[in-house]
Amino acid sequence: MRSCFAETKNRKQIVRGKKMKAGFTLVEILIVVVILGILAAIVIPQFTEASTEAKTSSLMSDLQTVRSQIELYKVQHNDDLPGAGGATFEQALTGKTDIDGAVDTSGAYGPYLQTIPTNPFNDDDDVRIDGADAGADTDGWRFDATDPNSGAFQADDSADHAAL
Repeated sequence: MRSCFAETKNRKQIVRGKKMKAGFTLVEILIVVVILGILAAIVIPQFTEASTEAKTSSLMSDLQTVRSQIELYKVQHNDDLPGAGGATFEQALTGKTDIDGAVDTSGAYGPYLQTIPTNPFNDDDDVRIDGADAGADTDGWRFDATDPNSGAFQADDSADHAAL
């Protein structure tokens, strides 16, 4: 037993006698930083691309939703477009209306949408109503009320998205 105790005591003395190296050198830290920088340069562009794809998907979903609700409005209002009656485009889609398209809180039709969605590319939910081309980036959306057969609802943030 004494020999075991003495051996342990001697090891402690040997360890204490040596100078222990602790921590990392500057070169080791720099190598780790460079490796992390390279990994970040590879990963960050992929997140940016995924973010753009998610925005495009959201935009297409919003367009499909609003377009289908415009069609439902037309069916229920004798082929009139939203905004053709006494209500604005937004009021016609987000509120209750009568058969003539006038705002009526006890109306039989609507609401078709809770709110006009926000365009994910320019964070704008305003609707520009005219016959001009979409893609001017003046509003979130563009609704063509000049052609009663069309009633085109498009994104207004860019020409590429206006074509969706």
